Amino acid sequence: MAVLSHRDAGMVLQRLLLLLTASSLLLGVAVPALAADPPFSCGPSSTAATQGYAFCDATLPVAQRAADLVALLTTAEKVAQLGDEAAGVPRLGVPAYKWWNEALHGLATSGKGLHFNGAVRSATSFPQVSLTAAAFDDDLWFRIGQAIGREARALYNLGQAEGLTMWSPNVNIYRDPRWGRGQETPGEDPTTASRYGVAFVKGLQGNSSASLLQTSACCKHATAYDLEDWGGVARYNFDARVTAQDLEDTYNPPFRSCVVDGGASCVMCAYTGINGVPACANSDLLTKTVRGDWGLDGYVASDCDAVAIMRDAQRYAPTPEDAVALALKAGLDIDCGTYMQQHAAAAVQQGKITEDDIDKALKNLFAVRMRLGHFDGDPRANVYGGLNAADICTPDHRSLALDAAQDGIVLLKNDAGVLPLDRAAVASAAIIGPNANNAGLLIGNYFGPPCESVTPLKGVQAYVKDVRFLAGCRSAACDVADTDEAATLAGLSDYVLLFMGLSQQQESEGRDRTSLLLPGQQQSLIIAVADAAKRPVILVLLTGGPVDVTFAKSNPKIGAILWAGYPGQAGGLAIARVLFGDHNPGGRLPVTWYPEEFTKVPMTDMRMRADPATGYPGRSYRFYQGETVYKFGYGLSYSSYSRRLVSSGAPNTDLLAGLSTMPSPAAEKGVASYHVEHIGPQRCEQLKFPAVVEVENHGPMDGKHSVLVYLRWANATAGRPAKQLIGFRRQHLKAGEKARLTFDISPCEHFSRVRKDGNKVVDRGSHFLMVDKHEMEITFEV
Repeated sequence: MAVLSHRDAGMVLQRLLLLLTASSLLLGVAVPALAADPPFSCGPSSTAATQGYAFCDATLPVAQRAADLVALLTTAEKVAQLGDEAAGVPRLGVPAYKWWNEALHGLATSGKGLHFNGAVRSATSFPQVSLTAAAFDDDLWFRIGQAIGREARALYNLGQAEGLTMWSPNVNIYRDPRWGRGQETPGEDPTTASRYGVAFVKGLQGNSSASLLQTSACCKHATAYDLEDWGGVARYNFDARVTAQDLEDTYNPPFRSCVVDGGASCVMCAYTGINGVPACANSDLLTKTVRGDWGLDGYVASDCDAVAIMRDAQRYAPTPEDAVALALKAGLDIDCGTYMQQHAAAAVQQGKITEDDIDKALKNLFAVRMRLGHFDGDPRANVYGGLNAADICTPDHRSLALDAAQDGIVLLKNDAGVLPLDRAAVASAAIIGPNANNAGLLIGNYFGPPCESVTPLKGVQAYVKDVRFLAGCRSAACDVADTDEAATLAGLSDYVLLFMGLSQQQESEGRDRTSLLLPGQQQSLIIAVADAAKRPVILVLLTGGPVDVTFAKSNPKIGAILWAGYPGQAGGLAIARVLFGDHNPGGRLPVTWYPEEFTKVPMTDMRMRADPATGYPGRSYRFYQGETVYKFGYGLSYSSYSRRLVSSGAPNTDLLAGLSTMPSPAAEKGVASYHVEHIGPQRCEQLKFPAVVEVENHGPMDGKHSVLVYLRWANATAGRPAKQLIGFRRQHLKAGEKARLTFDISPCEHFSRVRKDGNKVVDRGSHFLMVDKHEMEITFEV
């Protein structure tokens, strides 16, 4: 059998489509239109190229080319570039461009620049980010970003995308368990969120030379943003009061890593105010920090209509022209919306900004478009030009979606080895719950049409012949429950699996939760079913964020609990594979699961550290001083693993000889510390040393296992965390296999803490590397 190349296959497909079109015209059947050419500039016969404009010369530096193009524009043409729908400039052959495209966990129709109404009608839908994060696997995150980037570029090449700037990833810290958008983030830990952002950005943007991007990644939403609508306070008018300490050691690190280590070409500023100044008008954040300290090589975007709300909701700017001026002068380059396009010309006329202010923004914007290859002629001729319909929903991408879902699933409870199920021993199964057969629920928010969809019900039906299904509630809200009918079904079945949890009606953008309990009558339904069942039931939770399931954790009639997040297009198959032992669960929770009591803490309180004097419990595993339902990093397996530190080097502290320690603040009297900036990059690099962790799979199943390494200080006073994750590694181990994993330890990065004044320091004295309860003491002394 002959194998067709991508090119030959494309030609055959095109011919088939032509035949289908002709046939369908006769039959009156609609078929997708053939793809159009992608928009681009500077083709061989274009006016701009033939007239020798420098912006068409691909041999020149990008900054020079961008400056040349901006200098050729009229004021009106410049202003028209300041919104996410940038107008074309026909006289120069510059096509229109749509900056806003979403790629959170797959290409999404919520962006204005992607179209699924041509030759391609779907894209791979990966799990929502909170579940993917639970795998603690940089390589997985990179491959997902890479797959999404390839599919975006393929759509562009086919003419079904009018932009390649992806406003993703969302690396905000998931500080509060009620936040409706927590599902979009990698969790509560700065180290995890930072590494997720770096891996995803590198995959999305492509690993070719810095002068050519596969797509452009925009890390959002800087910074200290994790509130939608709580108690009458909305994200549009919330002023986050954040200490210098919390900004430096919690909220900013993921964005810093996105830019510094990931090379992200965009940062998006949030709606919220930060200590009295809207994020998109905050020059300390946008110009001094993002572009200055972190060295952003790209553009700064606003969240949609964030410039407008500076005047309309926040009352920070008295007029539209003032809002535009504040944003541009602070370092914003583009407005998601039309507000700057509507009011920038008037702001120039009123003397509130100059044309130079606009030029500065446009140079950043056009430089990114040039790095995407839009001004080098037909982009299909570049390194990514061969990507087409055959690169979307590929077998590899579908397999990756399945891997991501099953690698992230967290086993929370497994009393007496209830799981995995033996398919040969399951004569009949009752599937009960509103989340069992809802394909839309699987993909969370920010989604496009998936390549396929396997619900949990379909997944279980592939393993068990006699399956009876009852939703039990009309939706996850579960205002009315068919409790008696569900209990009767449970009593008649061999095994019972409950698929419960939340939906976008409880948690989503614009919607925060008021409770951490399961909604409506879900809890009473679960208990009634468990009481009626012949053997302990299995509870599967599909949620973006944590829920208080203390009742299920302590109930012996509920034998196992799985958290499966919003697992994407292959979610049902992934869940079934875990339930029946075709995959050994290895996910770990990326967030703390708090009890319902935590809802008494105001969402508007941005402090991370506990305040025992007032009863404030703190937030996240690093600072929270209260009871938990499940801890950060918790997760069971069908295998038994051991982990221990077996060796560690030591920092060469002789390098610090002659370096003076910082004066101690009054609150830290007697603490001697070195300022990380004073140590300097060269010495920081020389201070690094290795630590080795031995991990062993004692059986009985092969599996992937994530090893988490923490740092603990000698005490948790002076605002130090109780502990801090400093590294993780996922390793596949066969039953009985042992491996040694080496972690590179950087004292400047991993031993450091942030003082109240925002300074990053390394304390003299003892530091403890931790893996589980095993510790090694490292002394940081000259």
